[in-house]
Amino acid sequence: MGQMSNSQARVVDPVLTSVAQGYQNAEFVGSALFPTVTVTQRGGKIIQFNKEDFMLYATGRSPGQNTKRVQFGHAGASYALESHSLEGVLPVETMQEAESVPGIDMASRTINGTQNIIALRLEKQQADTARNAASYSASNKITLSGTSQWSDFSGVSDPVAAVEVGKEAVRKKIGKRANTMVMGAAVFASLKQHPKIVERIKYTGRDVATPELLAALFGLTKLYIGDAVYSDDSGAFYDVWGKDVILAYTETGTLQDQGKPSYGYTYQLEGYAIVEVPYFDRSAKSWVFPVTDEVAPVIAGVDAGYLISNAVA
Repeated sequence: MGQMSNSQARVVDPVLTSVAQGYQNAEFVGSALFPTVTVTQRGGKIIQFNKEDFMLYATGRSPGQNTKRVQFGHAGASYALESHSLEGVLPVETMQEAESVPGIDMASRTINGTQNIIALRLEKQQADTARNAASYSASNKITLSGTSQWSDFSGVSDPVAAVEVGKEAVRKKIGKRANTMVMGAAVFASLKQHPKIVERIKYTGRDVATPELLAALFGLTKLYIGDAVYSDDSGAFYDVWGKDVILAYTETGTLQDQGKPSYGYTYQLEGYAIVEVPYFDRSAKSWVFPVTDEVAPVIAGVDAGYLISNAVA
């Protein structure tokens, strides 16, 4: 079996790249806090937002007075996109026709599996960025312990009150309440059983709190559960989002309008992720599909976020 011909590569590669670009895993929620903005360079300045970007301005003017001026966003710290690449292998033994070029469906399965690994790495990076307490001011973070943790059902902990404190902290900084929440799977497991949550939802006719129900209860637009897990070299598994909760005001914008004032973005090189030219490895008797992405999650407006660390024990 030989290398794909140029004509075959020209036909297949754009289609396979669209598979990589369209890939989504429902377990990954990092894009809720860090929506994607495409950039044309691998390095540059982060467009950061201060409280002025969120403010309501007095636009009235008296005759003869100068018109007020505003400037949105400013160049902050430098960013550098990280290149992540992995090759998906498709053995000829798994192909229906071992002596033919793999079809789009077979290649898509291989690419999706490869993209899942690359996407999990990005999810972990987004989670680590959002869960880094050092990024937040003292007023926009709290670490729970003992009876204040939501896994304590003694009557002291109050998730609804804690979320209101976070929303108010964000509102005081940017004039808008947090509209999005991401929480670790362990946090969601405790919230469903928390007496104060159960008491509040019993009149809704629902027996179990769902993400949609909790979002309404907390006064949020969206609430996401971080179910993704990762393993270390020893094979031990951990929750990507741990036991933390992130509240944020998020709104998707574009780099052309410098984004909309929002908590964070994922900068991604225009046209990526891509599938490079597939090739046949004679030694492994397999088709190989190299997948490459160029991305970097950044916090654009840290005052638009609030971190609750160790929400559960």
